[in-house]
Amino acid sequence: MRDVALGLDLGTSGVRAVAVDLTGKVVAQATRSYPLLSPHPGWTEQNPTDWISASVSALKEVSGQIAGDRTIGLGLSGQMHGMVALNPEGQVIRPAILWNDQRTEQAVSQIEAIVPRSSLIQRTGNPAITGFQLPKIIWLRSEEPEAFAQTQQVLLPKDYLGYVLTGDRFTEPSDASGTGCINLETRQWDTEVLQALGLSADLFPPVIESTAIGGKLKSELTESIGLPAGLPIIAGGGDNAAAAIGLGISSANLRQGSISLGTSGVIFAPLDQPTPDPEGRIHLFCHADGGYHLLGVTLAAAGSLRWYRDTFALHTDYAELMALAERSPAGARGVLFLPHLAGERSPYLDPNARGAWVNLALAHGQPDLIRALLEGVALSLQAVHQVMTPLSAVDTLIATGGGAKSKLWLQILANVLQMKLVIPETEEGAAYGAALLAIVGTGASSLEKILKQIREDKKTIHPDPNISYEKPFQQFQALYKSLKTVR
Repeated sequence: MRDVALGLDLGTSGVRAVAVDLTGKVVAQATRSYPLLSPHPGWTEQNPTDWISASVSALKEVSGQIAGDRTIGLGLSGQMHGMVALNPEGQVIRPAILWNDQRTEQAVSQIEAIVPRSSLIQRTGNPAITGFQLPKIIWLRSEEPEAFAQTQQVLLPKDYLGYVLTGDRFTEPSDASGTGCINLETRQWDTEVLQALGLSADLFPPVIESTAIGGKLKSELTESIGLPAGLPIIAGGGDNAAAAIGLGISSANLRQGSISLGTSGVIFAPLDQPTPDPEGRIHLFCHADGGYHLLGVTLAAAGSLRWYRDTFALHTDYAELMALAERSPAGARGVLFLPHLAGERSPYLDPNARGAWVNLALAHGQPDLIRALLEGVALSLQAVHQVMTPLSAVDTLIATGGGAKSKLWLQILANVLQMKLVIPETEEGAAYGAALLAIVGTGASSLEKILKQIREDKKTIHPDPNISYEKPFQQFQALYKSLKTVR
C-alpha cells in the first residue's frame, strides 16, 4: 500500500483532480466541466453548486482509481479573485462573480477615491483592479443592497469548496492576496483599508498558511466522494501559485520563473520580499511557499492565434499555421501586430485597448500576418518583462501552455525577451501543485525535498544573438500610445 495525496484545481471551464504519490508521480486523474454564465455583456458568473457537483464527481473517480492506496490529504487550488457571498446559514446568496468580470469599473474608482492608489499599491501590492474581489464587494453593496445586507461572509472559489468539504471557513495568502485587501507585510487582512471603505475584516475568513490543514473531510461526504472521513484538507494555493509549485518554482531560487502561453500569456517571477512596482503595472501576490511573486498578464496570447484561426483560417490546424509563419523572416517583413483583442492587463491596465495589424502592403501574405501575430504576443510579454526586470532576479523561464508546443513561438519569445527558456517534459498544472502542498501539509515531506524530487531534465532554448527586436519593440510601444489617442 502506497501513500498518495490529492490535488484539486477549480478552474474557470472545469475542475481537475489528481492523485500523486510521495515521489511526485501522478497516479490517477479526472476532469469535469461546468458552464460559464454571462447574463450581461462584460459579466461572467458561475453557480457554485456546479463546482461542487463536478468536484465531487471528479474526486469520486480518482478515489476509485486509488482504491488500494492510503490517501493522506487533499490540497486545494482554483481560479483567483472570484466572489462567493454567503448568508449567516452558509448558503450562497447569488451566483459567483468571476475573475474576468468587468462590471466593477465604477467600484474601482470609488475605492481609489477613498484609499489613494499609491497607498493601495504599497500596502496590498496592487491598485484596485476590476477583476479583484474587493471591487466586487463594493459593487454588491451599491448595486444589490438586499443581497449585501444578507451577506455574512465572502469566500474565494476554492475556499468555498473547502468550506463545503469541511464545514470550516479559511483561506491562504496566495489566493487572498488577489482580493485587493491583504496587507502583504503581515499576510493578513488590511483592517485600515477595509475600515476606510466601511467594511469589516469579519467579512472574510481567517488566513492560514498554504500548507496548513484548514479542516477535515465531513463524514457525511465519505460515501459520495469515496474518501475517508477526517481526511485533512490543505488550504493550498491560487492557481498561478499552485502551478508554479508544480513546476518547482519557489522563492528559494529567485533566478527561475515561468512563462505561460495559454489563452492569456503570464510571466511569474518569485520574490523573497514584497516589492511592488510603484505604478502597479504588474501584480504582486503572496506565493504558496511563504514568499512572494510578481505576475504580469497579457490577455490574448494563444487566444490571439485561436481568434486568427477561427476568423481567417477556420479549417487550418495550428501546425499548418506555424509552418506558414516559418516562411516569414524575423520581423515579419515590417508587419506589426498589437494583440489587445480583449483589452489589456499588464502593464497598461487598459480594458479599452484594442488590437491592430499595421504597415501592411500588397507584398505581404498570410505567413507575414501569422508571424507578426506570434511576434506581437512576444512583444506584449516583453512589455511585462521590462517592468519586472528592475524588481526580479529571474534569468530563466520555464515555458508552459498550449502555445509552448511551438518551437518557433518559443524561439521568438527567447529572442524578444533575450532570455533562456526551458521546456519541462511534463506539465501537470495547479492540481498537481495543490497535491504537492498536501504532501507537505500532512508532514509526509518538506517542500524543499519534494521540489527537488520533481525537477527533471528539460529542453533549453537560447536567444539567437544575431536577431534583435529592439526596434520592433519601440514601434510596438509607440503603436499602443497612438491607438490610445484616437479612441
